[in-house]
Amino acid sequence: MEKDKIVVGLDIGTTKICAIVGRKNEFGKLEVLGMGKATSDGVIRGIVSNIDKTIFAIEKAIADAEAQSGIDIRVVNVGIAGQHIKSTIQHGSITREDTDEEITVEDINRLTNDMYKIVTPPGSEIIHVMPQDYYVDYEEGIKDPVGMSGVRLEADFHVITAQTNAINNINKCVKKAGLEIENLILEPLASSLSVLSDEEKEAGVCLVDIGGGTTDIAIFHDNIIRHTAVIPLGGDIITQDIKQGCMVMQHQAELLKTKFGKAIAEEASPNEIVSIPGLRNRAPKEISIKNLSHIIEARMEEIIELVHAEIITSGYQSKLAGGIVITGGGAQLQGIKQLFEYMTGLDARIGYPNEHLGKSKVEEVKTPMYATGVGLVLSGFRALDERENRYNEHPEIYTKGNNSKGRGNFNIFKSIIDKTKALLVDDIDSKEDY
Repeated sequence: MEKDKIVVGLDIGTTKICAIVGRKNEFGKLEVLGMGKATSDGVIRGIVSNIDKTIFAIEKAIADAEAQSGIDIRVVNVGIAGQHIKSTIQHGSITREDTDEEITVEDINRLTNDMYKIVTPPGSEIIHVMPQDYYVDYEEGIKDPVGMSGVRLEADFHVITAQTNAINNINKCVKKAGLEIENLILEPLASSLSVLSDEEKEAGVCLVDIGGGTTDIAIFHDNIIRHTAVIPLGGDIITQDIKQGCMVMQHQAELLKTKFGKAIAEEASPNEIVSIPGLRNRAPKEISIKNLSHIIEARMEEIIELVHAEIITSGYQSKLAGGIVITGGGAQLQGIKQLFEYMTGLDARIGYPNEHLGKSKVEEVKTPMYATGVGLVLSGFRALDERENRYNEHPEIYTKGNNSKGRGNFNIFKSIIDKTKALLVDDIDSKEDY
C-alpha cells in the first residue's frame, strides 16, 4: 500500500523549474524515482511574469520527470514564494456550547477554520494558518488542549498571506500544463521539511533558503514555526553584479560565481586569474578571483544583514540554540557558512536534503539546490498520511452516501482538508495539533 503512493513536487523557481517524483520505501524514507528540470525564463523574484514561458518550462520539467520515472504525472504539490508573502500573528477564540464535554479535535478545527475568515488586505488571501499556543479559560501556554475541559478556547495563529494575482497566475500555469494542484505550500515550509531535524526545530533554528530571485526565512522554536519572511534578493542579483563589475556575459558571470566565487574575499588568492573567452575576434578577458570575491562578498553581506534584521524582528534571536541552517542554490557558495557566523554571531551549517532520503535513482537531488523540491514531495506525503489517519479514525463520516465499502467519500473529505490544509504541511508535531 505504501509503495503505491506516488507524490510529485513542483518547484517553480526564479532560476529553474524542477519536478521531483517520489515514493516512500519500506523504511519510511523518500525514494526519488525521477526528476526533471527546465530553465525558468518566465519567473522573476518568485512571481510568474510570463505565462507562456512558464507553461513551457513546466511541461519540459514534467516530461523529463515522467520519462525518468515511468510515471504519468497529473497531480502536483506546488511551492509559492515571492516578496508579496506576508506573515502576521492573529488571535482567535470560540466559546463552546457543550461545556460538560471535553475539548475535541472538531473544536480545534472550528477555531482554525474561523481564522481563514479574517479580513486580509485587498488583493491578498490566506494560504496557511498555523497554531502557536492555545488558551483554555484564559490559562496560557497549552500546546494540546484536546481532552481538557473548558468554556472558552483561544489560540495565537501564525497567518501567512499571498497576493491573489500571484496565486492565480501559478494556478493558471499549472492547469494549462495539464496538471492539477493538490496543495499550494509556502516554499520555506517545504524546505524545512527536507533539511531540518526535529531536535533543531525544538531547540530553535532559523532556516535561510537562498534561491535565485528570493531568500526565504523560516524561524522555528519548540517545534512550532514562529516567523516567516521573504527577502527579494538572491543568487541572480549576485550574478548581475558580476556581469556589470567584470563586464562579461550573463552565462559567463554565472559560471564565474559557481566555479570560482568565494563569499569571503580574504580567502581568495590575489595572484589567481581566470581567462574568459573574448567576444568575436577580441582578446580573452582576464578576471582576478580577488576582485570577483569582493563583488560577491559585498552583495552577500547585504543579504545576510537583511536576514539578521528579520531574526531580530522575530524576537527569537536569543532563542536559536540550533543557529542558522543555510540551503538553496546560494548555499553552495564557498565560505558562506563562515560569513553567516561572522555577521550574525550564530552557529551555521549547510542544509542538505538527505535526512529523509533513501536510495534514489537521482543522486543530484541530494544537493541544497533541490531542498524545496524534496520538501514539496515530503509535504505531499504528510498530507496523504493525515488524510488516511483521519479516515481510519472516523470512517463513518466519509462513507456517508458512498456505496463502495471501505473506500470512503474522499470528495467530502477533501473539502474538509482544503479548509485546514495548513495543518497538513506545517512543522508542528501532529500530536500537538490533534
